[in-house]
Amino acid sequence: MKNVAVDDEAQMKQLFDARFRRELSNGEVHLTFARSVEEALNVKPGSGVVLILLAINLPGISGLELLRRTRETHLHRPPAVMITAYPGAAPLPADRQQATRYGADVFLTKPIAFKRLGKLSEFVVDDEPSAS
Repeated sequence: MKNVAVDDEAQMKQLFDARFRRELSNGEVHLTFARSVEEALNVKPGSGVVLILLAINLPGISGLELLRRTRETHLHRPPAVMITAYPGAAPLPADRQQATRYGADVFLTKPIAFKRLGKLSEFVVDDEPSAS
């Protein structure tokens, strides 16, 4: 399962690597970590991405803009988990509204409660018809 995480905080990669160590080591999960939208845009549509974990506020191009572009270019429409650093239980209302309009599926607040995040596969909905 190929996932893309986009966050400008370097320690977020370490946290994701630690949390999903078992899944990463046995090949169940592949995680591409980008520190900017520009890096994330190098992941081509159709490359098998099944889940996007995306910070809302990033330097330069925002995570919201990346979500919008992703929805326009990925035919499969991978689920998107939006991450915000704002204190409290939710992102700012305007950000939440815009992210929802662009197709965000789940919102998490830093520090991420990995128990709530659970397994990455729980966010993935298999839209592909089964071969029978």
